[in-house]
Amino acid sequence: MKKQFNRMRQLANQTVGRAEKTEVLSEDLLQVEKRLELVKQVSHSTHKKLTACLQGQQGVDVDKKSKKLPLTTLAQCMVEGAAVLGDESLLGKMLKLCGDTQDRLAQELILFELTIERDVIEPLYDLAEVEIPNIQKQRKHLAKLVLDMDSARTRYYQSNKSSGLSSNLQPTGAKADHLREEMEEAANRMEICRDQLSADMYSFVAKEIDYASYFQTLIEVQAEYHRKSLELLQSVLPQIKAHQETWVEKPCYGKPLEEHLALSGRDIAFPIEACVTMLLECGMQEEGLFRIAPSASKLKKLKASLDCGVLDVQEYSADPHAIAGALKSYLRELPEPLMSYELYNDWIQASNIQDQDKRLQALLNACEKLPPANNNNFKYLIKFLSKLTEYQDVNKMTPGNIAIVLGPNLLWMNNEGNITEMMTTVSLQIVGIIEPIIQHADWFFPGEIEFNVTGNYGSPVHTNHNANYSSMPSPDMDQIDRRQNDQSRRPLSVATDNMMLEFYKKDGYDPSVSTGITFLTHLAAVLGSFPNPKDWRRFSSPVVSLQLHPGWILTDSPTDKLARRFVSRQGPL
Repeated sequence: MKKQFNRMRQLANQTVGRAEKTEVLSEDLLQVEKRLELVKQVSHSTHKKLTACLQGQQGVDVDKKSKKLPLTTLAQCMVEGAAVLGDESLLGKMLKLCGDTQDRLAQELILFELTIERDVIEPLYDLAEVEIPNIQKQRKHLAKLVLDMDSARTRYYQSNKSSGLSSNLQPTGAKADHLREEMEEAANRMEICRDQLSADMYSFVAKEIDYASYFQTLIEVQAEYHRKSLELLQSVLPQIKAHQETWVEKPCYGKPLEEHLALSGRDIAFPIEACVTMLLECGMQEEGLFRIAPSASKLKKLKASLDCGVLDVQEYSADPHAIAGALKSYLRELPEPLMSYELYNDWIQASNIQDQDKRLQALLNACEKLPPANNNNFKYLIKFLSKLTEYQDVNKMTPGNIAIVLGPNLLWMNNEGNITEMMTTVSLQIVGIIEPIIQHADWFFPGEIEFNVTGNYGSPVHTNHNANYSSMPSPDMDQIDRRQNDQSRRPLSVATDNMMLEFYKKDGYDPSVSTGITFLTHLAAVLGSFPNPKDWRRFSSPVVSLQLHPGWILTDSPTDKLARRFVSRQGPL
């Protein structure tokens, strides 16, 4: 009790400056002491955050850690799902393969976390919670010993003063001897503790390279874990791709033509053949085929069934407009038009040629440049459209009308334009390309064609019913023979710069007396090829004004107001 009282009194005296505090550590060790606290804080914080990154429970055995791991739960869920779906399902196969992969990844993760716990987290914990606190505890003990030593020295010196002796003389007597022994003993204990503390501090400084190696180990273990995980994933990817490639049911809408043909092993795209063969059976005499929009729900269902390779012919035979809509949608959703981006300028230049013979020859040259897959499917489609025109008296689908509604789905620009460009370029130039090819299908593509390529549907063979076709020159003739052969018989009419006006007149349309309703009707003849307004972006950006004919009569009817608003850009179409 007396010793503690003396220590407290000495500490108070040092605090208020009445006694000098003995500093027993060198300047270097004082700097180490400050660094100890910083290293402790950093190590503690890093240990805490690193522990939070672990997905498994820390400090448990492997089995318990595995059960609590999210990847293990995911793997189990996938395997159970695969068992429900079965190996006959592509999803079942994928779930089984992915479930096994996730389980193996979970095992790698467990091994990774166990290594991190042993080689990084636990050493950091020992550094922050054991080693440095032990040094700091020893430093506090040294401070107490220094106080004891200072207190004993003070009592000894005060005893000298009270005896009246000078500082050079040693006091005598039992009390003086006791005080001297106490002072020497305190100094001895302090020195031993100081030496031990100094050794531990120097050892801490020397071992800093070992402490830093914890973080090197962290990166090395992470690199090894990710390398093994990557190897595992790369080894399973070929199996996943193999399942995908060997699966029979592959979507076709929105896929490149050559990719679809290669995966399905076909020469003619499945939607084209399926729709054409069905239309040959039930739609050839349907008025407004390809022009009248089908039921949106029916069209969506038919496209979905074609996408998965399942088709109920009897169900859709009563709705030829849905079949025609599905065919138009397939052509429109191709990433690249059937008539090719690369040949777009060739087609447009050919349509601008005034001489009919040269125009036909230029169109033929462009046809021959088409890639084989595009050429086969284009030929197949044109032959069908030519056959469709044989019933034009009933279905009202002349070559010009067909060209208007199907042309934008066969050829378009590779960049966006505006409404004006669409009306002029699409309506005039593209129609001027498609119409003559349909009119002279047997000249562009001589010979008959079997529409039912796969034998899945009953359909007639395309035959030549136009006497004019038989006298058309063969594409194999040279230019001189072709010109001589054609002197006596000119091809049927082709589109000119006044083509749209001729089309309107054929339909009884006179622009000098037309109303807004008629304007919208004929505008829809072009835009009708795109039931979804989003598809107009292929040809148009923001709506621009169109020039109304001066003779157009626009009343105050709702329809005419819509026409006026569209033309004057007062609102969206």
